[in-house]
Amino acid sequence: MSAETENKPVVATGEEEKKAEQPAVATAAASAEAVVAAADKAAGDATAAATAAATGGDADKKTGEEKPAGENATGEGGDGATSSDATAAAPAKKEKEVKPTVHKANFEKDVVYLYQFTRTPMLPSISPFCLKVETWLRLAGLKYENIDHKLKLRSKKGQLPFVEVNGEEIADSTIIMQELAQRYEKDLDAALSQEQRNIAHAMISMLENHLVWVVLSWRSKNTEQMLKGYKINLQHALGSRLPNALLNFFFKFQFSRKCFQGAKKVKAQGLGVHKPEEVEEFGRKDLKVLSELLADKPFFFGDEPTTLDCVAFSVLAQIHFILDEVKYGLKEFMQENCPNLVGHVSRIKERCFPDWEDICTKLDLNAHIPKPEPETKENKEGADTEKTAEQDKNESEKELEKDNSNEKSEKKEETEKVVEENKEKEEAAAK
Repeated sequence: MSAETENKPVVATGEEEKKAEQPAVATAAASAEAVVAAADKAAGDATAAATAAATGGDADKKTGEEKPAGENATGEGGDGATSSDATAAAPAKKEKEVKPTVHKANFEKDVVYLYQFTRTPMLPSISPFCLKVETWLRLAGLKYENIDHKLKLRSKKGQLPFVEVNGEEIADSTIIMQELAQRYEKDLDAALSQEQRNIAHAMISMLENHLVWVVLSWRSKNTEQMLKGYKINLQHALGSRLPNALLNFFFKFQFSRKCFQGAKKVKAQGLGVHKPEEVEEFGRKDLKVLSELLADKPFFFGDEPTTLDCVAFSVLAQIHFILDEVKYGLKEFMQENCPNLVGHVSRIKERCFPDWEDICTKLDLNAHIPKPEPETKENKEGADTEKTAEQDKNESEKELEKDNSNEKSEKKEETEKVVEENKEKEEAAAK
């Protein structure tokens, strides 16, 4: 819809009235267009969240290209100015500003700044790749901080998660872990044999290139259950003022009405062409393989967790931590047939996320960072101390006033007694 009007020659009586109506029509059109644009933006935000949720964090983010200054929608100079006028009026060219290479310009040395999804009440991240990186950072003992960007940022590769460290961006979860392990000598697999490394590589490939897609296939076809199962609050996730009911509508609308990117990716991967029950059976076989490899060990290769444990936890948590009210076949299968995997998830959770309750209750991205004592509490304590001192002062003043009052009363009584005695003496002398 455009607010512009066409210039037509006068061909009949009453054309002047039509011309007079054109500005009003244009204004109404512009207003309607603004409403549509606002709705499209809300839909776009919800779509971005939906795409990211359904694809596990590897969604692309496309932005519109900026138009050169002074260029209108048609690509021509605006305001009807001629090229010579524009040249005369054009200010001196400014030097090209150098954009920062990272979002966190005031970074602290060797602190890893993690860009990922916002929290949910069920688990720290609904992206297995984001959860994988955060779990690895905690196991490695590296200092990190989550950046609350409300799902508005992506890496140069168009993905979440990504990290920034010492002014440099590192994207892709696997590359992030490899790069940081090398820089800070934090190889969780240092004690593994070559055979164990080969097994770990095969299992990680199965988890990230097959089982993850089984989960994402279910999400892309069960939008409402996904929102309910993870208790996703789109208003909080997007930092939007629009009501959740409207955001949820756009979210579901994009899934059901359009050829949604998440569903397209699942189909392109190959699982999308199968029936839901067939896809679930693929997932069951993956879980069975993992269960047999783990056996009765606390972790896949012994008493200490490795990279495989990080990846397995990040994927299995997406299955295990779905609300019980939402029926999900893979969760039921894992609970009934793979109890050792449930135990594995619990061990990693207890070891890496002692602040799990704070994360899921308060949706705090940085619950692991000690918080300073709130100033309000200190002020309250100071106010209480001041109040106590004032009360003591008032009580002292009251006691002093009481003593003074008693003293005055005694003096008054003594004076009255003396006056009365003198009066009696005078009366006696007169007789």
